[in-house]
Amino acid sequence: MPQHTSRQYVWDLPLRLFHWSLVGLLAFSWWSAENHYMDWHRLSGQAVLFLIAFRVIWGVVGSDPARFAYFLKGPRSIRAYMSHGEVATVGHNPLGGWSVVAMLLALSVQVMTGLFAVDIDGIESGPLSHLVDFDQGRLASAIHGFAFNVLLGLIALHVVAVFFYLIVRRRNLIGPMVTGSASTRTAPPVPVRRANPVALLTAIAVAGALAWWVFAEPML
Repeated sequence: MPQHTSRQYVWDLPLRLFHWSLVGLLAFSWWSAENHYMDWHRLSGQAVLFLIAFRVIWGVVGSDPARFAYFLKGPRSIRAYMSHGEVATVGHNPLGGWSVVAMLLALSVQVMTGLFAVDIDGIESGPLSHLVDFDQGRLASAIHGFAFNVLLGLIALHVVAVFFYLIVRRRNLIGPMVTGSASTRTAPPVPVRRANPVALLTAIAVAGALAWWVFAEPML
């Protein structure tokens, strides 16, 4: 007898837009830096800062699978997942949840150091570089480059994990990040609390104000 399948709600639209926008902006940030389009690079950095701020806020007020309190688990849950390989929750597994935190931390270091970075000639600099001296700006630039390599490593691990689940576990993680839902044989689907429009507008407004303020005219 064929098994009944249904659709399980997983990712809300704001989170999916965050994910794919971040993918595009990281590629554009690398391209603009490599080709010395620093005005575009700064704008891209401002957009990434907006996305980071939005994701942090959305991790508090978003739908259940987007909330840190929902997917960040302790050592016991991680050990159980490592032993059995399956969890009954919707969204990130215990390891995937902490990889989100690692990615956000690496992105935060990348953006924050870029704000203060100064190049070797002192010509190109971040919008807050006037708040530090030349040596501190150069240190920020060095950390900025190192953080990007760390970020590349985390992205590589993420891609490997996606293909591992697709090929070995026969579980498509890309589809839900496009459509928002996944096919499941669990009936009925697990109920998921969704965010309200006021929370979304608040998150966008606060994240946008922060990104604008940081990249505004140099502060005295």
